[in-house]
Amino acid sequence: MKRRDLLRFFAGGSVLWPHIGLGQSAGGVRNVGLLIGLAETDPLMLRSVAVFREALQDLGWSEGRNIRIHHRSAVEVDRLRFLGSELIALQPDVIVASSTIVVSTLLRETHKIPIVFVTASDPIGDGFVASLAQPNGNATGFTGNLSSFCDKWLELLREIAPGTMRVTAVCHPDSAPAGGAYFLEPLQAAAASMSVDLDVAVLREPADIEGAVAGRSLANGIVVLPDQFTCAHRAAIVESAARHRVPAIYPFRPFAYAGGLISYGIDVLDLYRRTATYVHRILDGARPADLPVQSPAKVELVINRGAASMLGLSVPRIMLARADEVIE
Repeated sequence: MKRRDLLRFFAGGSVLWPHIGLGQSAGGVRNVGLLIGLAETDPLMLRSVAVFREALQDLGWSEGRNIRIHHRSAVEVDRLRFLGSELIALQPDVIVASSTIVVSTLLRETHKIPIVFVTASDPIGDGFVASLAQPNGNATGFTGNLSSFCDKWLELLREIAPGTMRVTAVCHPDSAPAGGAYFLEPLQAAAASMSVDLDVAVLREPADIEGAVAGRSLANGIVVLPDQFTCAHRAAIVESAARHRVPAIYPFRPFAYAGGLISYGIDVLDLYRRTATYVHRILDGARPADLPVQSPAKVELVINRGAASMLGLSVPRIMLARADEVIE
């Protein structure tokens, strides 16, 4: 994250507002809760909040004038549950939830307060909405799932590391049936169609990362699936893969920024911008039940050429030409 973005973030009001309920709001000020499953100091978390605030401001919502944002963030599930209860107690007009686990946490406690999720892999299967077109509940938002992801992850991994014969999918078990585990079945089907051997490495805690990577080689690639755990611990996963010289493909741009070989997936910051439009509509009187769940509008390919060089890999020119960003 650039220094000017940090300064803008703190200038935008990162200090938490007093714990007041909606009924205590004065002068038409609206209350918005924001719960993110990342560490408070995570650069992605800081940038996401800044983008969300900027997008709301562009829509006419200015903090201290007509809106208050009650922001909370944590990695541990128990801590997220506590913070979710804390936000619900404030009775805000709407709560923004960053991920599947966060949405589940909030919906266990309220079916009244509107919830907008930034990304959820399987909102129907997880019971968040009745259908994508007509949610019919108090939750709606954006899904991070595209059916083409699994095939594309394997294709790109084998394109940048042609010797890859076996692939390990990495995810956290608490994401099942949501999050990264949602992609396991289609990934297995994609691997079978490409004659790639696939196994699964389950990460229950940070100490498991090393064991999931150690012992593999350039012929044993890794697909890191998108869930809260892998995103929160992306630096450790990327570092281990680099140290053991294992080619890996990741689901989001921040993994490549952390030194990862290649990423292919949704633009998370774009989803935070789009989430602000749904918050705006709800504050203007729309019901979540009537706002359809939307699919990703932007999918991006990022290649870390420096990471490829460290692995002794030469990135094909045609692949570089297709990339949305190449990190040297």
